[in-house]
Amino acid sequence: MLPEAQNYDALIDRFDWQIPDRYNIGVACCDHWAERDPDRIALRHKRPDGTVEDFNYRALKERSNRFANVLRAAGVERGDRVAILLPQSPETLIAHLATYKLGAIAVPLASLFGIDALRYRLEDSGARAIVTTAAGLAKLARFKTWPETLATVFSIEPADGDAPHAVDFHAACAAASPEFAPVDTGPDDPALIIYTSGTTGPPKGALHAHRVLLGHLPGVELPHEFLPQPGDIMWTPADWAWAGGLLNALLPALSLGVPVVACRYEKFDPEQAYDLLAEFGIRNAFIPPTALRIMRGVESPQDRWDLKLRTIGSGGEALGREVYDWARETLGLTINEFYGQTEANLVLSSCAAIGVSKPGAIGKPVPGHTVAVIDGDGNPLPAGEIGQIAVRRPDPVMFLEYWGQPQATADKFVGDWMKTGDQGTLDADGYVSFVGRDDDVITSSGYRIGPGEIEDCLIAHPAVALAAAIGKPDPVRTEIVKAFIVPRDGVVPSQDLIDDIQAFVRDRLSAHEYPREIVFLEELPMTTTGKVIRRLLRELA
Repeated sequence: MLPEAQNYDALIDRFDWQIPDRYNIGVACCDHWAERDPDRIALRHKRPDGTVEDFNYRALKERSNRFANVLRAAGVERGDRVAILLPQSPETLIAHLATYKLGAIAVPLASLFGIDALRYRLEDSGARAIVTTAAGLAKLARFKTWPETLATVFSIEPADGDAPHAVDFHAACAAASPEFAPVDTGPDDPALIIYTSGTTGPPKGALHAHRVLLGHLPGVELPHEFLPQPGDIMWTPADWAWAGGLLNALLPALSLGVPVVACRYEKFDPEQAYDLLAEFGIRNAFIPPTALRIMRGVESPQDRWDLKLRTIGSGGEALGREVYDWARETLGLTINEFYGQTEANLVLSSCAAIGVSKPGAIGKPVPGHTVAVIDGDGNPLPAGEIGQIAVRRPDPVMFLEYWGQPQATADKFVGDWMKTGDQGTLDADGYVSFVGRDDDVITSSGYRIGPGEIEDCLIAHPAVALAAAIGKPDPVRTEIVKAFIVPRDGVVPSQDLIDDIQAFVRDRLSAHEYPREIVFLEELPMTTTGKVIRRLLRELA
């Protein structure tokens, strides 16, 4: 990107993709810097005991080379799949880099996956090897039958109980050579399978090529206001197994020479998040909207912590005006919202530094990506009309295919438009606003209602911590709005509170958008990526 460009039109006019003939994510994120500036800090890891371990690019190159040799000795070849079931840790990054250098395909898996979710992904991807922890080994031990292709298990921790035999990751790496010549890969060669969240059906493996990292760079540099700047340091609470954690933060930052902070949390805690931001002087953060809403509940963070934040990028769900305004007033910065999905990520973005920012809107198309709101036949719609957000191919950030599902891949497109499954609108200024997933849009008394606006209004109520809105079938109105609410600490649910919340929304939105039914929950069902699983809420309704 071009920091000297002072407006968005200038960025678009001056932008051009430069995709090299040969490209490898492992080389771009590690070996390139190890040769150019080997002592530059790449990763700052806060261990569970509170101590901090720093890794420079030289160390990452050596360790990833060693593990690449270990994988090769275990029979992993170019094109084989390597599952990585690890939390944020140095070993996670080393496993990714080694897999890419070997020309194999990384399959990141979230540590929160249960045994059914884990087994499904291992079998569907045909993983040949897996790298995991003691907790991961315990889950593998509960498999009734072993995945046919899974030949080797590596563990970064000693096994507990009746875990399957695992190779000691650290011992194997220590015995391996630190020299490794990366496989010669092109930008279109496969590198990564990321499974969709599975909010509306069985997860599908989105296969990405090495060029996916190059495709992400403009969409990372823009919301972080021309990353890198002197002193920048990146952190995200998002699991590195998710496209958000891996491709919105970890890999792009490393490829740009920006240090990344890694810290393993079992559950997101806003006080710990503020502690970490202050301790490391973190300047750039990717924080999903749900986490930001939780952080919003902490009183006076600007007074309690010495924060050095320069930028916050947020995506995965609609941010909403309430959180947008809170960050400006409390943190003194504008959250730059962006948009994408596993199949084509970071294609829309905001950048307050050059005036691309509007409360309630995702942003504008990132230079290099063509995005439109289309009808069912693939025709772009005029401003103001609700349609499906779509991305036009070819695009370097776009997936190659759904792993082993050619029909599902074909169904993802109408002509050259890749359908996102998300409803949105385009305004006269070129901003796109998110309305909701196709399945999430509520039809009530002839109105089409997006849940995001209702949820944004609900969390503005002083008694509400988190909220989700869904459509409940109704014989008269087709659907009614039903809200599931997590109350703030100390709030006691009651009928009087329900009445007050309903009046609050009716007064601020409209009579057809207020929730006619409200249920209080201790927590909302969420995917490992922090998105509300509305399908489960619809079943509850």
